[in-house]
Amino acid sequence: MKSKSPIGQLLVEKNIISVDQLNQALDEQKQTKEMLGVTLVRLGFVDEEKIYLPILSEQLDVPFINLKDFSISSDVVKRVPAKIVDYYKIMPVEYKNNILTIALTNPLDIHVLDDVALAAKAKVDAVLASHKDIEEAIRKYYGLGAQTIEKMMDGVSVIEEDLGHEDLEELDSEASIGKFINQILLEAYRDGATDIHIEPFEDELNVRYRVDGLLHDAKVPANIKHFKDSINSRIKIMSNLNIAEKRLPQDGRFKVRTKNADLDLRVSFLPTPYGESVVIRLLSSTKLYSLLDLGLDKQNEVLLSSLIKKPHGIIFLTGPTGSGKTTTLYSCLSKINSIEKKIITIEDPVEYQLKGITQIQINSQVGLTFAAGLRSMLRHDPDVMMVGEVRDAETAEITIQVALTGHLVFSTLHTNDAASAVARLLDMGIESYLISSSVLCFIAQRLVRLICPKCKQPAKITPEMIQSLGLKQEDLQDVIIYEGKGCEFCGMTGYKGRQGIYEFLVLNEEIRDLILQKASAAQIKNKAVEFGMKTLRESGWEKIKSGLTSPSEVIRVTQEENI
Repeated sequence: MKSKSPIGQLLVEKNIISVDQLNQALDEQKQTKEMLGVTLVRLGFVDEEKIYLPILSEQLDVPFINLKDFSISSDVVKRVPAKIVDYYKIMPVEYKNNILTIALTNPLDIHVLDDVALAAKAKVDAVLASHKDIEEAIRKYYGLGAQTIEKMMDGVSVIEEDLGHEDLEELDSEASIGKFINQILLEAYRDGATDIHIEPFEDELNVRYRVDGLLHDAKVPANIKHFKDSINSRIKIMSNLNIAEKRLPQDGRFKVRTKNADLDLRVSFLPTPYGESVVIRLLSSTKLYSLLDLGLDKQNEVLLSSLIKKPHGIIFLTGPTGSGKTTTLYSCLSKINSIEKKIITIEDPVEYQLKGITQIQINSQVGLTFAAGLRSMLRHDPDVMMVGEVRDAETAEITIQVALTGHLVFSTLHTNDAASAVARLLDMGIESYLISSSVLCFIAQRLVRLICPKCKQPAKITPEMIQSLGLKQEDLQDVIIYEGKGCEFCGMTGYKGRQGIYEFLVLNEEIRDLILQKASAAQIKNKAVEFGMKTLRESGWEKIKSGLTSPSEVIRVTQEENI
């Protein structure tokens, strides 16, 4: 290794840090006993990957590598146990001529090199890599929580196929199982996942995260399959469910706290031939959106703001499961929530806790249905009511009667577009005159993924896309189409985050007349378009023109229109 000036002095000489910052870091280092460079990075004085490690590489004459550029073979990974990799935060990179190259942030720690050499039965050579890259490589090649699973497997000497998996260190590994579940929850939260799917199959246990509406495989060790019943039991205990019941579906919830947010987790168990399948939905109890955050354009934001100030009537949100209807409803309630208004909701389940709003949870086992709850809610003198979903004729009739007696009501329906909601209510047996006299607006919505800002690049639009979006060639003048190339920030998907696209069908006199005549959904939609209604595809096109999303994404979420 070359003889160089101390790293603190080098950073001062290069005008990267000041003398005061160096002295502050030295004082801090006396307390922590860590490397000076680590202290400087932790205090935010230098960037680890761009400044500190390249200078350290120059000072020690140790190569600095970008781990993302390396494809590491499974044979190399198997040479070092997960518990050593996780404990020392190192990553094996290459094995040649009985020399194992490992990436780490402190190549001067001789104890680490000795321990790895002993475990790998090979000579060890060191290269520098950033702490973040090493952690990501560990997750990628060893799997999430690999060291925890490996530790639990240490006590399992023989695994018989006909032995119940709950017998494998069920009690002794409880703390480790808890730690593993915490790792899964934290990783899902950091990735921006809305759901965690834990799915048993004949010879494996899959863990997948739903991020921006699509499922992605979570890298977990193969050995996790031996602990599926232990994992389920732990989740049931956290959710206050019956751990002995494995034949019937069960639903529960529990709360966890991270540094940045309190998460409300909804849990659902479903029996399958190979064990219980679990879905955990992650809800942030503090994350509420303004109307503009939802993705509404200015015109629709003004329209919705005026609708939610009406004294009575119904506003229906329509769309499939996962299209963001509940989030839009909560945003509307949050905007009009005030000391002067009594707001009551009846939901299944209550997803977000809203301060100042009375929220009722459906419980069909004791007879608390939407219809029964609605009748009781009226005795509490509400100004505004929210019905989580209109599922049947009885709920629809009571909801309409509530609106006609001077209340503003919000609710949802499962239909493909706004105009189809009229047909849905008619199919339920609701009279057309009741629909036309009570409903203010039908709002259809979808969620489109937003192009990742880090890898956004111009793209070409194909003739097929132009046809699917119903565009003409002149519509493309002066429009730049974008797409995401895929990068580390967005998990190589090209997208990061989601926003809504909307279709507002406001009931004016002409639309009400069509409803009274029981006109088809197509006739109602065409008339609404004549009066200026933007369809879901047109709303999506506005997002494309703004460079927020891609044509393929809008086509994907609005494909029902072509059916």
